[in-house]
Amino acid sequence: MSRISWVRPSDKAHLLTWLSWALLLAVQVVDAWLHHMPWIFWLARLLPLLIFLPGMLRDNLRSYIWLCFVSLLYFIALVERLVAQPDNILSIVGMCAVVTLFTAAMMFVRWRARERKAPTSGETGVTQ
Repeated sequence: MSRISWVRPSDKAHLLTWLSWALLLAVQVVDAWLHHMPWIFWLARLLPLLIFLPGMLRDNLRSYIWLCFVSLLYFIALVERLVAQPDNILSIVGMCAVVTLFTAAMMFVRWRARERKAPTSGETGVTQ
């Protein structure tokens, strides 16, 4: 007999969002390190991702929505980098991370919002 996984789709999207967020953050750190960037550039690259960390830890859907908007800025920068340096493995990994982050975060918001709106099994919809 096979086991059925009862993990909600939002849980999978949530995990994928966190993994891709961490990967994108790591790509930004490694890229800044390899190019010996001054601290202000480190701040400019990492702060847009780190600013959403408190909201993500609290499972705030609005933070995930804004993270999706900000991830588009990383997408633009990575597209430019890939056009200039198509063989740069760091840019390829970053592009995969940002596309996965955007998609997973949007699906997480959609599914989690539906879960929050759905009535619980104890509610019948009848008022007394």
